[in-house]
Amino acid sequence: MPDEPAVKFTRREMLIAGAVSVTASGLPCAVAAADALSTPATPAPVNAEVTFRVNGRDRTLTLDTRTTLLDALREHLQLTGTKKGCDHGQCGACTVIADGRRINACLSLAVMHQGGSITTIEGLGTPDALHRMQRAFVERDGYQCGYCTPGQICSAVAVLDEIDAGIPSHVSADLSAAPQPTPDELRERMSGNLCRCGAYSNILEAITDVAKERT
Repeated sequence: MPDEPAVKFTRREMLIAGAVSVTASGLPCAVAAADALSTPATPAPVNAEVTFRVNGRDRTLTLDTRTTLLDALREHLQLTGTKKGCDHGQCGACTVIADGRRINACLSLAVMHQGGSITTIEGLGTPDALHRMQRAFVERDGYQCGYCTPGQICSAVAVLDEIDAGIPSHVSADLSAAPQPTPDELRERMSGNLCRCGAYSNILEAITDVAKERT
């Protein structure tokens, strides 16, 4: 019988053939994994009824339990004075006063405030009856674009309450002494509220004016 023709492969052809076979064998698994990643399971939302007092008025909402306080105020109660800035608790534009303490509304869930009391910029004063801090910001030109101003004012009001309550800050030299509204104290306490327009000196003057009136 005649000899069968020899089949010859170069080293390059052997490597290519091996790579193709490995890829082909793993393709079904890769496709299945990609399908699993592209269609993640979405948990069904859980709703809860939340009742709290907002700007002196009792409000009841039925909300997805993942709803932040910021979105509850803006989207459900139409209190749009509170601004959404970074949405990561870094800029302070969403600052409101919750049960007497300032918080970043974007980092707090609405359901956490069941039975609580929330004050937003709308609850501090109105155009016809400004809060003293609002008036001081106008008098001292403590704003430019105005986007951060609601959070700045809410924070400033709470800062003076903190000082009156004797709560020290990171720059308080004597923790046993009553803190004073010095420029260093006010700068430190307001450091979580960013003003990208750079009206910091005017903001400091506005808060100082109000602090002097309270002494």
